[in-house]
Amino acid sequence: MNKKIFVLAIGLITLPLLASAQGEGGIVSITQMAQNVAQVVWLVATIIIVILWVVTGILFLSAQGDPGKLKTAKTALFSAVGGTAIVILAYSAITIISNALFRGV
Repeated sequence: MNKKIFVLAIGLITLPLLASAQGEGGIVSITQMAQNVAQVVWLVATIIIVILWVVTGILFLSAQGDPGKLKTAKTALFSAVGGTAIVILAYSAITIISNALFRGV
């Protein structure tokens, strides 16, 4: 059920951007739609990463030397680092591919 809510929320966030991506004569190009969706995904991913880092910090502060809580905090730290790396690599890949494909356009 959480996946359905997540997909619905992303759809509701991206729909206005897709509608406002009007080009010449009101025609929307595929590249404009893709750029708008990428911007929204980048924004949502950045917000999620910031929340992950804040939660990780809170977990470390509240652990107070308890081995079980420290293990949970370390797991959250590895997840935050991995998520940050994935988002940065994905954004870099999109930029590299778009520069390679649309360099002369």
